[in-house]
Amino acid sequence: MNIQANNLYSELQGMASQVSSSATSIRPNMEVNVQQVNNPSSAHFGELLNKAINNVNDLQSTAGELKTAVEMGDRSVTLAEAVIAGNKAGIAFEATVQVRNKLVEAYKQIMSMPV
Repeated sequence: MNIQANNLYSELQGMASQVSSSATSIRPNMEVNVQQVNNPSSAHFGELLNKAINNVNDLQSTAGELKTAVEMGDRSVTLAEAVIAGNKAGIAFEATVQVRNKLVEAYKQIMSMPV
């Protein structure tokens, strides 16, 4: 429940800056610089993406637990807490879906390029 929309947004901004910085290593004739291929930034991107997905999963499971606690009548959990957790999980999920859609769109564009 520590992740907020701002944290997810800043993670996405960091990923975008990494992509734009690695795009400058491409020569005008579209050959990729061999030194950049061996750069572990792609592994770092994968780790960031994995962490973001795990955070969304944690938010969803926490929201489900709070919802169940409210439904069972647990007085230590308020309805407001459950609703806020559900909204956080929903926003994080929607952001993740949008990132996935952009990645799929970029992949389709790359695959449709002539070689």
